[in-house]
Amino acid sequence: MIPADRQSSADSVGGDTELTDLSVVGAADAIRNGDVTAESYAEALLRRARTQSELNSFITIDEVAVLDAAAAADKARAAGSTLPLLGVPLGIKDSYETRDLPTTIGLKSLQDFTPSADAEVVTAVRAAGGIVFGKNNLVEMSWGVTGHNEAYGQVLNPYQRDHISGGSSSGSAASVAARIVPASFGGDTIGSIRIPAALNGVVGFKPTTGRWPRGRVAPVSHTLDTTGLLARHVEDAALIDHIVTGEPAAPALSDLTDARFAHAPKHYLRLVDPEVEKQFWETVHLLRDAGAEVVEIDLGEDFSDLADRTGWNLFLRDTHQAVSRFLRENDYPVAFDDVYHALKPQLHAEWSAVVIPGAPSRLSEEEYAATLAVDRPRLQQRFDDVFTRDGFDALIFPTTPTSAPAIADQWKFTVAGETVPHLFLSKNTIPASGAGLPGISLPAGLTTGGLPIGVELNSARGRDQQLLALALRVESLLGSLPAPA
Repeated sequence: MIPADRQSSADSVGGDTELTDLSVVGAADAIRNGDVTAESYAEALLRRARTQSELNSFITIDEVAVLDAAAAADKARAAGSTLPLLGVPLGIKDSYETRDLPTTIGLKSLQDFTPSADAEVVTAVRAAGGIVFGKNNLVEMSWGVTGHNEAYGQVLNPYQRDHISGGSSSGSAASVAARIVPASFGGDTIGSIRIPAALNGVVGFKPTTGRWPRGRVAPVSHTLDTTGLLARHVEDAALIDHIVTGEPAAPALSDLTDARFAHAPKHYLRLVDPEVEKQFWETVHLLRDAGAEVVEIDLGEDFSDLADRTGWNLFLRDTHQAVSRFLRENDYPVAFDDVYHALKPQLHAEWSAVVIPGAPSRLSEEEYAATLAVDRPRLQQRFDDVFTRDGFDALIFPTTPTSAPAIADQWKFTVAGETVPHLFLSKNTIPASGAGLPGISLPAGLTTGGLPIGVELNSARGRDQQLLALALRVESLLGSLPAPA
């Protein structure tokens, strides 16, 4: 609870709703200009977190530490500080290490473990004046796409609380959509930022793999993992991309008249919910009406098989080595075997089948080597042909093939009349992961039932700033979603 002597009414920006609606850029500007104090802003967000606690979007929030950091930011601002994130609280997925808060990776056995240092991204955020608001709930070990966590609770979708939030960055997305924080950091291996972004109606930015630092962030696959961001606006992703990487933003686009988009319905629209498909085509029409060129392409008969094989082979085969090394090198009080034996039954069964050495379906060394040496380069070349040879700025498609399924049906649900497993949610996100492309999911609309729908843009490796500049223009066409009731 906020101590009584620190409670105050919202100041000149407005009441709590107006404060909690602020974007990262908006909050930073308001604090810098003196329109609101960092402490009042933090108080409003903490009140919001308390009223939205049933979402299970956070595992840990230290309210006193947040208020102390906000008060320090106000003093720094009075002394002349102009740091770009001064006084802005941000959520941190609980796979990122934090030196002053426990890092659980979603496991009950680590609920009291506090690391000795921050993740590299957290260091960059603090250096820019940002405040760690708390640690977001996630799927155990970031292994899942629905938002289910047996120890810390299912993360609920703010738009309809009997529906899933997606995962594995489930709490990060839900907390941003629910206006608890203006942005939160997540991690993406096969879609763990973009899937929950789409299902919760927020922006989800996956940088080019390897471009953002990932030191002291619990891994799934050292080949595929990337840190990234969930926010409500593309400009927030662009600002934080600059802070994390130090690279300047790409020049803003005046319009879309020179933009070239490719879409591949044979691969990305096969078996999608009718409302998702309808929203996608409406987005295409908006782009064309704005002067953009949108061209249908064919990525090849074997594209989907190639993308799935590449992504899943690397995801499944990398986990044992990546997790074992991370726990050992960062002085965790548990080893891989401790984690494995403490997993919830469903996840323990999956690891027993495909992850641990000697597992019956574990990929062989020869198959793993072939994936790295043959399949991944082939997949990357397929995308290089689209962006480099054919000159397209982006590939556009529905982020997920359906809106958020009901929690009761999260392991198997129906899409366009066909029953599919939960991992089907990653059908459209996994190709970019396998190839290491940057991707961004944008809120595109709501279903008739009020659930968000997302569209994703992918671009060539290393063209992250150009992708963000393009996404800003697309976002301006799509508009913004109403806040959850």
